[in-house]
Amino acid sequence: MQFTRREMGRAALAAAPFAPAFGAKRINSKFGGVRIGAITYSFNRIANPDPGAIIKAYVEIGLGEAELMSNHCEALAGAPPMPMFGRFGGGAPPPPPGGARPAGTPGGAPARPAGPRPQLTPEQLAERKAALEKLAEWRKSTTANTWKTVARKFSSAGINLALLCYNMQDSMKDEDIEYGFQMARGLGVKGITTSTTLTMAKRIAPIADKHRLLVGYHGHDATNDPNQTATLESYQTLMAYGKYNGVNLDIGHFTAAGYDAVEFIKQHHEKITNLHIKDRKKNHGPNVAVWGTGDTPMKQVLQLLKKEKYRFPANLELEYQIPEGSDIIAEAKKCLAYVKNCLA
Repeated sequence: MQFTRREMGRAALAAAPFAPAFGAKRINSKFGGVRIGAITYSFNRIANPDPGAIIKAYVEIGLGEAELMSNHCEALAGAPPMPMFGRFGGGAPPPPPGGARPAGTPGGAPARPAGPRPQLTPEQLAERKAALEKLAEWRKSTTANTWKTVARKFSSAGINLALLCYNMQDSMKDEDIEYGFQMARGLGVKGITTSTTLTMAKRIAPIADKHRLLVGYHGHDATNDPNQTATLESYQTLMAYGKYNGVNLDIGHFTAAGYDAVEFIKQHHEKITNLHIKDRKKNHGPNVAVWGTGDTPMKQVLQLLKKEKYRFPANLELEYQIPEGSDIIAEAKKCLAYVKNCLA
């Protein structure tokens, strides 16, 4: 069953984000009628040890729309921290209920330098095990109020918390999937985005139907893996699984996979929860640091959103290597300026 524009609007209104706290001024990052935000994954490197630095970054950059990573949400809610050694160092998030996130994907650990992974000592393994058990117990104690407190932190800063990114793996149990939906309900977001497999998309569909909550599946460019969201056929398959199964279209990955983002958006805009904006080269090429020098049709996509008045947000996702002498705040400002220029 297709999810019509009217039904999509009703679902969004039913799960409307919290209004700003009294006296808070909403940050306006709508340009040419296009909602521009960012996924908090872009700010992984400044989220540890103070996850509140993410909210401060949005304010400084001038971004009024957020797609919140679940690990950042948990950190802002007071989740017990993981030990800072091995793979959990360097700002990497704790694992989700169902297992570790794949490295280098939204919600995963930042890509590691080449070389063997450091082996943990028996003492470190024991510390890690104890921390994971403590985190699991904390997750069991969470309620809707846990997440409402997080939502208010964004609202009080004038930021619209629109989406939760909760990555789901095949190893998850149904209760782990449910945990993400309960988090989204408590936050008051209009939908969930997720990087996952087609087998998981089929499992998630009836749970999304039950909650009447949109799920946007994040695409990558692993076109050689039939279980990944990467080929045109894979998008069609996952959308057919359920009424609330949609697409979080990453126009950079989509271009790297060899497809036309403009045509896809025209055909499937009613099923798109949001875009991820980045610039990549074709043929599985790299991210580029200077937006507009890659092959991604960024300006054409943004002008399409402006012309057609599509209501879904276009969220910055900064994955490229930060140039020497710069930082993530400066780079985000530069990328936002490029997007604004595209919409002028």
